[in-house]
Amino acid sequence: MENIRKEIDVLKEKIEYHNQRYYDLNDPEISDADYDRLFQRLLDLEKQHPELETHDSPTRKVGGRPKGGFLPVAHRSPMLSLENCFDPQQIFDFDKRVRKFLKNDAPVGYTVEPKIDGLAVELIYEKGALTVASTRGDGRTGENVTRNIKTILNVPLKLVTRKKSLPIPDLLEVRGEVYMDVAAFEKLNQTRMAKNEALFANPRNAAAGSLRQLDSRITAKRPLDMFCYGVGNAQRLPFKTHWDVMMAMQHWGLRVNRPHIQVCDTPDDVVTNCRHLEETRAQFPYEIDGAVIKVNRPDLQSQLGMKSRSPRWAIAYKFAPSQETTTVLGIHVQVGRTGALTPVAHLEPVELGGVIVSRATLHNQEEIDRKDIREGDRVIVQRAGDVIPEVVKTVVSKRTGNETKFVMPDACPACGSGIEKKPGEVVARCPNVNCPAQIRGSIRHFVSKGGMDIDGLGDKLVFKLMNKGLVKDEADLYSLTRTALLRLDNIKEKSAANLLGAIEASKTPTLARFIYALGIRHVGEFTAALLADHFGDIKALADARQEALSAIDGVGPQIAESVFSYFADAQNRNLIERLLAAGVKPKVIRSGPTDSPVTGKTFVLTGSLSTIKRSAAKETITQKGGKVGSSVSRNTDYLVVGETPGSKLQKAQEMGISILDEKQFLELLGA
Repeated sequence: MENIRKEIDVLKEKIEYHNQRYYDLNDPEISDADYDRLFQRLLDLEKQHPELETHDSPTRKVGGRPKGGFLPVAHRSPMLSLENCFDPQQIFDFDKRVRKFLKNDAPVGYTVEPKIDGLAVELIYEKGALTVASTRGDGRTGENVTRNIKTILNVPLKLVTRKKSLPIPDLLEVRGEVYMDVAAFEKLNQTRMAKNEALFANPRNAAAGSLRQLDSRITAKRPLDMFCYGVGNAQRLPFKTHWDVMMAMQHWGLRVNRPHIQVCDTPDDVVTNCRHLEETRAQFPYEIDGAVIKVNRPDLQSQLGMKSRSPRWAIAYKFAPSQETTTVLGIHVQVGRTGALTPVAHLEPVELGGVIVSRATLHNQEEIDRKDIREGDRVIVQRAGDVIPEVVKTVVSKRTGNETKFVMPDACPACGSGIEKKPGEVVARCPNVNCPAQIRGSIRHFVSKGGMDIDGLGDKLVFKLMNKGLVKDEADLYSLTRTALLRLDNIKEKSAANLLGAIEASKTPTLARFIYALGIRHVGEFTAALLADHFGDIKALADARQEALSAIDGVGPQIAESVFSYFADAQNRNLIERLLAAGVKPKVIRSGPTDSPVTGKTFVLTGSLSTIKRSAAKETITQKGGKVGSSVSRNTDYLVVGETPGSKLQKAQEMGISILDEKQFLELLGA
């Protein structure tokens, strides 16, 4: 029992320390997942030994203390935290507890919405006018941030209504989350890097640090947004469901996350929606770390009431963590297909987003120096979608003195050539075009889905083929034989036949795909399509002068120089000749007829398309004379919207750009 008492005391001390780092200083030293594990362990111990639970335990508190410099604001209704759950079974357990408390065997009904990783705030509207805005603080008393909140463009200063059936209450306690888009967060950190200022660990800390500025002029310069997720006085409003409350708030001019709020009749529906949000989380323009599940009826919420730090009628389903704390075991340099040298941190393996991660990109020496990352450091790493993880920040307070600073090598680790670094560039490069690491990277790019799309040729197999001397460049792939493949380890008859079939099928790519597959520096899929459409033939492109390339709309001087230099190299020309001799015949596809409704129009795509691959959609647009843009602008003619669209949809709506769903898009294409 004494050991348990000591463990509880240690846990309390750690949690209080990290609460201060997170809530008061906006500078966390551990990941949210590490914090959740500490908190859950304390909860479990207190549940097993209630006699050891004290009134000042962190498990009874909400948020952090109000910050000095802000006037305090007492919340009329407490702003509590949410109890967390981490697997679907706990959602079913939550439903059982709710129905047991209500003494109700019938389905209760819930709403599910994304749990945005931001800063909780309360807006008080009196007779429709915003009078006070405050942070959550400790749940009962927050900080007055009214002046700062008023700088957020999507927060209305005055509510309006055009329906007699939806009058604005004399008093409305709006609860919401202030956050920062991932793109805006990255841009802010880049600016801070340039000024040699401390970086924010994640968008949540950037949002919190921005909103809690004593000078509202600083807040006004930060790209903050806000979603409203409920009202503190819902039980006193004339609405039968939480959904009705949300729709009323939207009608009054408050921003709610309507596309992603789902009403669920059963806990099975709740689980399905939670899983969908987790699977698509990388497509959101802002960070979400879970789903919030609420009993849909305010009258039932009132009956269920509150516990010490959380309501009984709501729970947060937490996703697999996208950030974790781990140790840098070493820093090694890898060489890419363009010769770029990239330092990579080898980490103590850690689970991130359901995947075991043991490496993280460090980008370049300047990045390492700015973040002061050393071998042996404790660091916070993050992973978004399928992107290689990166180190967010170093936990300097955990240093022992045994950490080692890293310096980029003077020679290429793959071939020994002296590295070069052009003036104005941060990336060091190996100048040897015959460097085996560059060749391996070029082959991987050549066979990728956006290129020749040769299924089955992964990194390990490419390495084996090169190591055995079977492949020295991309053209050698078309000389592979069944006999040679079967001599390799773990290659059986069926695998060899499938690979040879995929290689044969790749011989008739579109010209755009073929150009992209060559891996010309600065030439992505969009530029490759422009070049293919303009020249219509690989030989015509190869013979083009730099001035002719620069004259193409959408091809700048840097790209023109890169393309010209590529085809001026005798080795590259020889490679192309060997590919053509091996039977590769790029399909020449010109833009469609001038009377096509797509001709001359610029399309931007957002969200997932269900009946056509995005790559195929882009190719079809180009074939019919249209253009594909990467971002919404005044030059955009159509936004094509699939499932779970990002922030491009809202921007297009604000700019009055025509929006097409997938069916309308296919009809316009004539597909």
